[in-house]
Amino acid sequence: MSNERAQPTAAPGRCPGPRPGLRERNKARTRNAIRNAAMDLFDRQGYTATTVAQIADAAQVSHTTFFRYFQSKEQVVLQDDLDEQRVAILQAIPPGLSRFDLLRRIVTDLFHIAEADEWASDPRRSDLLNKEPELMVAFQNESDGILAEARGFIADYLDVPADDLRLRVFIAAAAGVMFHVTGHTGEGEMPTLEECIEAIDLLEAGLPV
Repeated sequence: MSNERAQPTAAPGRCPGPRPGLRERNKARTRNAIRNAAMDLFDRQGYTATTVAQIADAAQVSHTTFFRYFQSKEQVVLQDDLDEQRVAILQAIPPGLSRFDLLRRIVTDLFHIAEADEWASDPRRSDLLNKEPELMVAFQNESDGILAEARGFIADYLDVPADDLRLRVFIAAAAGVMFHVTGHTGEGEMPTLEECIEAIDLLEAGLPV
């Protein structure tokens, strides 16, 4: 077992940092108010039946304010505000890892930042993303975009062309396994990190049965 697996990385984003300014705190409160109002409505009357107007009214904000924070109803659920942290964890990865240890490192760090974030780890959100047809399609489209960006990063890290067939197959196989693990964990529950790493181990071992 490599040192990368024997010594899991610390969770990014959990170290204390500068306190956000008043403007940032107010924006965060408004975003949270919109999200909480939306989830309450989704719970009571279903995702499809809920409108943007109802969400804005329940959150006590104007339609203009709603669209200042979210482009659509589906984006209320899809967005997780972790883009900067995702970029930071990629930039912090040391050179020299094998392709599978690189994959373990990325999955481990992404898991930690999602686990530490109240919205990203909300089981109600996970449940909607896994069960609501409209959101499942939108989430898949967004995931495809993230995979394309990840392929560019991994290609640069491993010093291979981004359109290399072996790289594309490797990423497609890894993504398929991760989507299966994260999508089959029960009623909106997040998978454990151990399950994710075990899935990567099985890939590396040649998919033994």
